[in-house]
Amino acid sequence: MRVWIDITAPAHVLVFRPLIALLRERGAEVEVTSRDYAQTVQLLELHGIEADVLGRHGGRSRLGKARSLASRLHALRRWARVKSFDVALAHGSHELTLTARRLGIPSATTFDYEFAWLQHQLGCRAATRVVVPESIPPDRLSGYGARPPKLVQYPGLKEEYYLADFDPDPSVLDPFRIDPERVLVVLRPPPDVSLYHRHSNPLFPQTVDFLGRHEGVRAIVLPRTEEQREFVRGLALPSLILPERAVDAQSLIAASDLVVSAGGTMNREAAALGVPVYTTYGGRLGGVDEELIRQGRLKPLTDPRALDLRKREKDGGERVRRDPATMLELLLSARR
Repeated sequence: MRVWIDITAPAHVLVFRPLIALLRERGAEVEVTSRDYAQTVQLLELHGIEADVLGRHGGRSRLGKARSLASRLHALRRWARVKSFDVALAHGSHELTLTARRLGIPSATTFDYEFAWLQHQLGCRAATRVVVPESIPPDRLSGYGARPPKLVQYPGLKEEYYLADFDPDPSVLDPFRIDPERVLVVLRPPPDVSLYHRHSNPLFPQTVDFLGRHEGVRAIVLPRTEEQREFVRGLALPSLILPERAVDAQSLIAASDLVVSAGGTMNREAAALGVPVYTTYGGRLGGVDEELIRQGRLKPLTDPRALDLRKREKDGGERVRRDPATMLELLLSARR
């Protein structure tokens, strides 16, 4: 079996890492494409995944995104049409499903945030199979043309599948020389370049300022873009740490006392690893986050002074592990 996987954002590297390993253990030939966006290429290198980098993110504007989409579709079509793939897999890459449909390749896409309207209108309609968590109400997906049998759902979080074999690296904090008596916080900014996150989010900068001046805290900021990196660097706050390159974020989360994130994946990784986590997300909450809040595994933050800044027992959180082979079989069902 020849499998094509398109990885277009940093979080997708982790999703597909165990699936690529399972496919190759079964004797499948796997080829990976990527795009130049945030730390995606660095993380592929970090995890030893070879990929052909085709295209880059279109930036903030709709015009830039449209031009990037057109250019990347052309590049992917030229790349894939001579490969004779049996199936194509993606996490939210509408470029893959659109290209695969045009080339007659069965495709499956997975995602866990249902309100990225344009992305899903394109990606779901072109896909053969749409694979999402059970916590997303199916009626929120029918407008994208995703109904059974095209739509299939899995229990839990995607992070519980791809972190099933994860053991934290105990040396992850070595480069930062952190005082173990201080509360360690991991901070993730909002996805400023995403069309589904167009709202101003003053809460996150307020949180950065509050923690950056707190004498009892060390806060490691993991920016998404160079613009965010330069903003944080310019603050020059004494309690902030700004890594220069992509880091093992999952080990960092496991070593932290709490996580504050305006995005989705890092929130859910913290929940999967049993680490206290707060969300400052400024857009409409999806079904996954709604369920985590109901379970008490994710806390909405409205004021940084409400953060529970205390040391935690590193082995005290409950961790959930699920078999990634289950996720792989749902994706591969596109072939049927």
